Amino acid sequence: MPGEHRYFVYILTNRTRKVMYIGMTSDLVRRLHEHRTHAVPGFTARYRVDTLVYFEETSDVLAALGREKQIKKWRREKKDALVASMNPDWRNLGLDFSLRSK
Repeated sequence: MPGEHRYFVYILTNRTRKVMYIGMTSDLVRRLHEHRTHAVPGFTARYRVDTLVYFEETSDVLAALGREKQIKKWRREKKDALVASMNPDWRNLGLDFSLRSK
């Protein structure tokens, strides 16, 4: 639908699941590509954080920004539980999501 916006709050991890990154974007496929190719220097490139394990979608940018900030403040155990609620096997959802969005 024209004029309708999509915003995503997402969680990435690395191969060993020791590091997490919480982000927000309006184009999850593009952003995942940037993380995978380390196109943007910084935290995710340095720690090789490129596996999508959780995401939420909303049409409200302020809700997305608020949710991102909320999750970032959580303790690691609560973030792990959030991921497990949607993705108990911690699969790389980015592979499925990229295919669905094309």
